[in-house]
Amino acid sequence: MQLDRALDTYLRHVTIERGLSEHTIAAYRRDLGGYLDWLQASGVTDTGEITPAVVGDFIAERSAGDPAPAATSLARLQSSVRGWHRFLAREGVEADDPSGRLRPPKAPRRLPKALTIDQVERLLNAPSAEEPIGIRDRALLELLYATGARVSEAVGLDVDDLAHGDVLRLRGKGSKERIVPVGSYARSAVDAYLTRVRPQLAASGRASARLFLGARGAPLSRQSAWLVIRAAAERAQITAEVSPHTLRHSFATHLLQGGADVRVVQELLGHASVATTQIYTHVSVDTLRDVYATSHPRAR
Repeated sequence: MQLDRALDTYLRHVTIERGLSEHTIAAYRRDLGGYLDWLQASGVTDTGEITPAVVGDFIAERSAGDPAPAATSLARLQSSVRGWHRFLAREGVEADDPSGRLRPPKAPRRLPKALTIDQVERLLNAPSAEEPIGIRDRALLELLYATGARVSEAVGLDVDDLAHGDVLRLRGKGSKERIVPVGSYARSAVDAYLTRVRPQLAASGRASARLFLGARGAPLSRQSAWLVIRAAAERAQITAEVSPHTLRHSFATHLLQGGADVRVVQELLGHASVATTQIYTHVSVDTLRDVYATSHPRAR
């Protein structure tokens, strides 16, 4: 099959049948587009011409780049290439999978960076309670920390998703839904936004069911939500790096430090495997070690 046609077929499959997010689809398109460009530059025009040696040469060339790619980037590239070739073999387009021998590089295990409880409180209190946008920003930040939602999940919320009182329906990766509790602080902040601010924002733009709206009434984007978090961190004078995932990391870490079971945290985060959640337990162990070192009379 011609390369471009094979790629279009695969992208339709992961979009329609697997229901992957736009962000994931864009990553696949970017990775595989680069792969196809390399294949065509090497004289390969049909999927039947791709051999294990060809795939190996591509990965080797990318691995030897200057600057060298991060292990996570290289692993994602290999995953994209393997996914495409597995699909072609499974659908009978090609008899064999030439990427079957690829082994992803071992990524360094990095612990999530969580804020302290004091830093979180300063971050949540940073937006102005006197300005409409500040009230919206406070509601967004409170909801992110209260539920551990991904930023994409938060900006994708509809007003009706809050119709169940003290619980919230989130749509995670692969359109999987989960129900998470919403604490009183977050609920109060969201209620203030819904009552005092959202009607004004909605009146300035087209009708939208989205919970969080921008200044012109359009749904708040992930990029705008990131700017909200960064501005709050600057106002709170938090010197630690604060990313869109920081509140999610802090949510998980603080729950485990408070005695929550790791499988409960797994469910709240929407992780498919408990192994993904268990990385947060290392953060809690570090905290226990610090407390022991400073509190036990014979620890030092």
